[in-house]
Amino acid sequence: MKKAIVSVINDLSTDKRVNRTCITLTKLGFDVLLVGRKQRKSLPLNHREYSTERMFLLFEKGFLFYAEYNFRLFLFLMFKKCDLLVSNDLDTLLPNYLVKKIRKKGLVYDSHEYYTGVPELEGRPFVKKFWKHIEKWIFPNLSDIITVNDSIAKLYHDEYGNEIKVVRNIPEVKAHIDFKSKNDLGIIENKNIILLQGSGINVDRGAEELVLAMQYVNEAVLYIIGGGDVIDILKQMVHEKNLEKKVFFIPRQPMEKLVQYTVHADLGLTLDKNTNINYRYSLPNKLFDYIYAGVPVLASPLVEVKKIIEQYKIGECIENHEPKHIAEKINGMLVNKEKLLRYKENCNIAKNKLNWELEEKVLKNVFEKYA
Repeated sequence: MKKAIVSVINDLSTDKRVNRTCITLTKLGFDVLLVGRKQRKSLPLNHREYSTERMFLLFEKGFLFYAEYNFRLFLFLMFKKCDLLVSNDLDTLLPNYLVKKIRKKGLVYDSHEYYTGVPELEGRPFVKKFWKHIEKWIFPNLSDIITVNDSIAKLYHDEYGNEIKVVRNIPEVKAHIDFKSKNDLGIIENKNIILLQGSGINVDRGAEELVLAMQYVNEAVLYIIGGGDVIDILKQMVHEKNLEKKVFFIPRQPMEKLVQYTVHADLGLTLDKNTNINYRYSLPNKLFDYIYAGVPVLASPLVEVKKIIEQYKIGECIENHEPKHIAEKINGMLVNKEKLLRYKENCNIAKNKLNWELEEKVLKNVFEKYA
């Protein structure tokens, strides 16, 4: 049995895209090992259909973290039996590429975003230049590249000329799930539920404006489920604005548990701002999570997101990020029960057309030549 090692820089617990990739590899007959890191606050991993390895690092952020992880990953890949390397995002690409060249192994690169356009690199020209230098050196030499949507694929193709395959973050259809009640989950039962979920609730994701908007939202509560750079800021805003009875925080949940919360939402939000090229062309996981849970969507009008919403008529877009405007859109959608039901029904239609089996075919075509 051929061995595939899949590399990520996260802690493996909530990355649905990588989980689907690993499952596809196992279907093709690979013995799969997923390697990442373990943080002090990492969630435990439930049983997977493949092996996992999490490295505990001395550093958890900054230059020393990236340097330590890339060095440790290089050593790990150099001395571990494998036939295929799968690198996820630019922050794992360098060690994978070096091992590919030294050991003559196959390499597939999956770019989950336009990495050098992320807001975390804005205002940090040296760091951005460093990652761009690595990308410019390695990217043109790659033969198998995957990304998450057509817009990002075009950006990379225009820049480097490579053929880029697109595999969107569409969930797989699950067998019957016994969903827990709101009471079992500790969710308020007599109010409309607004949901913002994600493992990267960071700067420019619209979360701050959403919290401020809750001052003007009627008969509804907001649940923010996940983690990110601005969570502590959001909690402070909730305290300052006396919104403790309207805004609630739930920490990151394992993949299989998050859907238990999602299905109870009346409205799912994705409010990333068009402040950088990465967000401009993003297609967040949460959009498809909402669709598959039958939850109408309110979103910022980013290119790929707006395209899905308008094509399948599953919700609406905001016109700006002013808190009062966001509140008006939320109130308007929640009060119009007939339209909300229509959006919900369209979600169920959309999930039958947005089919993981079609996306998986692209993955299989890439991986089969290494099987």
